[in-house]
Amino acid sequence: MPTQLLEPVAEPILFDGLSWREFKIAEQLLDRPGVRLSFLDGVLEIQKMPGKKHETVKRRIATLLDDYLEFLGIDYTPTGSMTLESEEGQVKREADESYELAPNRDRPDLAIEIIIISGGIDKLQAYERLQIPEVWFWEKGKLSIYVLQPNGYQAVQQSAVLKDLDMELLTRCINFPNHLQAVKDFRNALQG
Repeated sequence: MPTQLLEPVAEPILFDGLSWREFKIAEQLLDRPGVRLSFLDGVLEIQKMPGKKHETVKRRIATLLDDYLEFLGIDYTPTGSMTLESEEGQVKREADESYELAPNRDRPDLAIEIIIISGGIDKLQAYERLQIPEVWFWEKGKLSIYVLQPNGYQAVQQSAVLKDLDMELLTRCINFPNHLQAVKDFRNALQG
């Protein structure tokens, strides 16, 4: 009978001092539904899959972004929580949502993280090693945007990959208590 994490984990479990090879072995052993693994510089992070609040915010952001990209006719590919890894960079990470914003990309242009429980590996450093151009963090009702520069990520107020997206409108609609109303208000603003 497979071992399962029965109780919700308040914060990630971290194991330090692993080689890439040891991580890949542990990854096979810990391949279980409901568990997400990340790795950075010898540190294995084990996180129980998120709950309703996390998933609700994640889907809301994805719905609004899909509406925006479709409205503008941008050729995009939603890549969800695809696994991104680099043995050379000693990193593995799965975004909560991610997007390729043009055809034939090697990696997503945008990664989105929903932070309900803090702690764990340095997610920005992981994305930097993976060379993701832009990362958004949703935490406590606020959206933080980071754009990759030659010297690392820089916090900005406006998306560089979606220059015309009204971030204030997006944030307001993400925070609506009612999903349908959030989507309607966002679509009306796009058309207005």
